[in-house]
Amino acid sequence: MGRGKLLRKIASRVLGDDVARKIWGRLEVIGDIAVIRKSPDLDVEVYRPLAEALLKELPYVRSVWLAITPVRGVHRVREYVHLAGEKRSTTLYREHGCLFKVDITKVYISPALNYEHIRIAKLVRDGEFIINMFAGVGLFSIIIAKHAKPSKVISIDINPDAYRLMIENVKLNQVEDVVEPVLGDAGEVVLRYEGMADRILMPLPELAYKYFPKALKALKIQGYIHVYEFVSTKEEDEALSIAEDMYVKYSQRLGVSCKVAFSRIVRSVGPRYYQVVLDIYCSK
Repeated sequence: MGRGKLLRKIASRVLGDDVARKIWGRLEVIGDIAVIRKSPDLDVEVYRPLAEALLKELPYVRSVWLAITPVRGVHRVREYVHLAGEKRSTTLYREHGCLFKVDITKVYISPALNYEHIRIAKLVRDGEFIINMFAGVGLFSIIIAKHAKPSKVISIDINPDAYRLMIENVKLNQVEDVVEPVLGDAGEVVLRYEGMADRILMPLPELAYKYFPKALKALKIQGYIHVYEFVSTKEEDEALSIAEDMYVKYSQRLGVSCKVAFSRIVRSVGPRYYQVVLDIYCSK
């Protein structure tokens, strides 16, 4: 049973069917912390008995938090309320043989990108110079360093807390010789590496389109840019074609030849709203 269905099942038992139908059916488990998303028409206190029931149902969960806002702000964080269990927001999160220290109240992390982390790592060729423009605590960067053989991964984030944790995670996973954490605005930092990158990651849909021209400047004569973008459309099967058309035409206006080598819908993030990824091959 998926975690969303499990959450709804427990909610029906604890709160009744009428309330359960209003619960947002998404449950994230990050390390030993469970995160529930707040529905706008339910009070915080409604979730406390649900959180207590989750602790009993999921023995590996030690703390339950309620996300009361969407991701927002330049540092990409949510506001949270502690519901049950240990009152701590730090945990160790494991993914693809790597270990990450995170603080859910200070940094953005999405287990939903689990597949993308390893997919991109498997595309990396030996000796590549890679730039991760929106690195967070370093998941993409460190997983690439552990599962491939890049010469360097420049790992940028503007959030000081994410940067601090990224430094810890680089040491924790023993990739100090490959991953270089950098604190700053990716749009400015990336220009230090003009014409140097074989591959660039842009896993922040809110800024991908705006910063795409700067990513192109950092790319070698030829290379890949992995763009993560949000698309609003009535039909799911139109999401990819809309995103592909948007970036191909954008590239043409910038005088660069680009083609989409691969694309996929990463996840649905709301009604008729999708996160997609484009693997874009560019020739300057």
